[in-house]
Amino acid sequence: MSDAAPRTLIVTGGSRGIGAAIARAAGRAGFRVALSYKGDAAGAGAVADAIAAAGGEALAVRADVAREEDVVALFAAVDTRFGPPDVLVNNAGGVGPLGRVEAITAATLAEVMAVNVTGSFLCCREAVTRMSTRHGGRGGVIVNMSSRAAELGGAGEWVHYAASKGAVDSLTIGLAREVATEGIRVNAVAPGLIATELHARAGAPDRLARLAPAIPMQRPGTAEEVADIVMWLASPASAYVTGAIVPVAGGR
Repeated sequence: MSDAAPRTLIVTGGSRGIGAAIARAAGRAGFRVALSYKGDAAGAGAVADAIAAAGGEALAVRADVAREEDVVALFAAVDTRFGPPDVLVNNAGGVGPLGRVEAITAATLAEVMAVNVTGSFLCCREAVTRMSTRHGGRGGVIVNMSSRAAELGGAGEWVHYAASKGAVDSLTIGLAREVATEGIRVNAVAPGLIATELHARAGAPDRLARLAPAIPMQRPGTAEEVADIVMWLASPASAYVTGAIVPVAGGR
């Protein structure tokens, strides 16, 4: 991948939480930032405006990554504004309702898998066709958003979510090996308990306080701490790292 500035980074689900933190960190690092959002136009606009106010360039694009046509349109919009991306961060995701496997519905499974798995695959497809030296590209970096739940299992809460992130891990390892000679590195970040609004939106506002004692570091992480690892994976400092799943979980 060319180190000449400016470079372009796409982060899906960039209107809030970890995605917003990644977008802001990328802007500070000198990337031109394209961030997608599904419904929170105001949040995405605020992130893009903050990047621009700091002297950067940002583009907010409405896109539901579970819809193939939206993913295609997202990458087309980035092509038009900035050219092909140098970095893709597959951050958009959903957890579905809290509950045991015996209570899961087909609709919940379809929704969670469509966003977390299908969306990641589609975005990877579009990125590879632009980045791969096999297709005339200049190389690039893909960072997928996994979760410690993929290994821990999410018992009693989010086994469906954990399973979807297990699929993201398999995508990461397989794609990394597939494109390793084509100038593309593919890695994943696996956050643990992170202090974002996700828990309250899922109906468990006390979840962080309840589970914090089980974390060896005795505290939840921050979105910025996850963003720091994403930016390391996007940088030349990790040039010999591919196919890795990096835990950001305080030892959990």
